[in-house]
Amino acid sequence: MSNDETSRFVRLHVELVMEVADSDRLTGAALDHINADPSLPAEERGHARETVRNDPAEALAYLVDPFDLVEDVPGVELTQASWSSEEIDYDADAEWVLGDDAEDEGYPEDDEPEGAETADGVRVRF
Repeated sequence: MSNDETSRFVRLHVELVMEVADSDRLTGAALDHINADPSLPAEERGHARETVRNDPAEALAYLVDPFDLVEDVPGVELTQASWSSEEIDYDADAEWVLGDDAEDEGYPEDDEPEGAETADGVRVRF
């Protein structure tokens, strides 16, 4: 099959698990990011501040941007992106399941959980 016969669009699945070692520092960085964002309306800014103060996973979601992952990749342009984070139970010894195998976990492929945070770690799915 030639390149002309294949899709120009590629879905890239990335899954990260991060340990939140200093939630105060994470929250502070997210608050700095929110305060420095000139495009954020005042009403949304107040809600965003409250959200990141109460949830380290939300703080992380304000600091992680999929655009940053691909902005320097030659020959591609980010068309669409979404991301979120939420609490998970993390087992460092558990096998990771990506792609089509996600349906085995009880999630339809398009409804997989997009990310997660716990005291042990944060999982972000783009």
